[in-house]
Amino acid sequence: MFTSAELARYQRHLSLAGFGPEAQAALKRSRVLVIGAGGLGCPALLYLAAAGIGRLTILDDDTVETPNLQRQVLFTTDDTGQPKAEAAARRLRALNPLIEIVPLTARLTRANALELIRAHDVVTDGSDNFATRYLVNDACVLADRPLVYGAIQTFEGQASVFNFNGGPTYRCLFPEPPAPDAMPNCSEAGVLGVLPGLIGTIQATETIKILSGAGEPLSGRLLLWDSLAMSSRILRFAADPASRAITELPPEGYGETCAPPATATNPDELDAAELRALLAASAQLIDVREDWERALGAIQPSVHAPLGTLGSDAARTALASLDPARPTVVYCAAGTRGLKALPLLRARHGFTSVRSLRGGLKAYHAHVHSNA
Repeated sequence: MFTSAELARYQRHLSLAGFGPEAQAALKRSRVLVIGAGGLGCPALLYLAAAGIGRLTILDDDTVETPNLQRQVLFTTDDTGQPKAEAAARRLRALNPLIEIVPLTARLTRANALELIRAHDVVTDGSDNFATRYLVNDACVLADRPLVYGAIQTFEGQASVFNFNGGPTYRCLFPEPPAPDAMPNCSEAGVLGVLPGLIGTIQATETIKILSGAGEPLSGRLLLWDSLAMSSRILRFAADPASRAITELPPEGYGETCAPPATATNPDELDAAELRALLAASAQLIDVREDWERALGAIQPSVHAPLGTLGSDAARTALASLDPARPTVVYCAAGTRGLKALPLLRARHGFTSVRSLRGGLKAYHAHVHSNA
């Protein structure tokens, strides 16, 4: 059943009462798909690989960036710029060469979701946007695969198990996706670096429990974790039969990200190309990011007035050099705060021709680099 190398590596599991050789053999036979090698996926992958999951598939189309390193503990500084799936696979193979690691530098889509999920026994979702969460849920319902869920924001996290042995699904708890602008933007809300480590480790625990038959999975229960209070509580919820009334993945309805789609038409926004044209015509710029963000770089010349200060004396002083009647563009990191600043600038500071940069500084830099 086990090689000598496996016996040596997994002996703490093999000797564990209530687990033992049968549970370890179940892990060895198992196939787990981890969606996202980010803050949640990194700790989940580490512990699943160490536990001896037979085949571990990593699905992520992104690359490692410096801000990831605050929480994505699979990666090192030398991995910056590398595909996350490939970098994670290298680290996991070094951790446990006895299992199969399959890196997929791709994104979960309607076209590949069912095939990927049906090829695995359990799906562990480490995604960071509602579009993927609903797509994963619906595909797991259709493929009849359990889904191990985790989510984080700022200092709080949550975890649960969906679609386990006919149990509740993600839609039993959250029937429909929120409006695109109803939640904080993924890239701007921030997160305590250790928090995804806690929630991702819980996801690994639940995955191992499902595969091995040990313990009671979090099906029908939502674990809520508050890292500041160092407290947790569990909410129970029931299955809603309507959540299973699905025969195929719908052609639309998931959205694309937790932020408003970049292609959305909004008269209050302009894109990076339009901004460059306006800058040539001497448009005014207002940066509503925080001090530490501006220290990393800014579009110059621009006036700095953080969103939280708008309406204050400090903001009035900062904006005094601008003409409220001239064309003005507001920018932040990714666009969300820029839009929030518009009504404040109009109502409290009298700006009559002000718009927000769609996608923020990130979109501007991408445009400049692609058109260099």
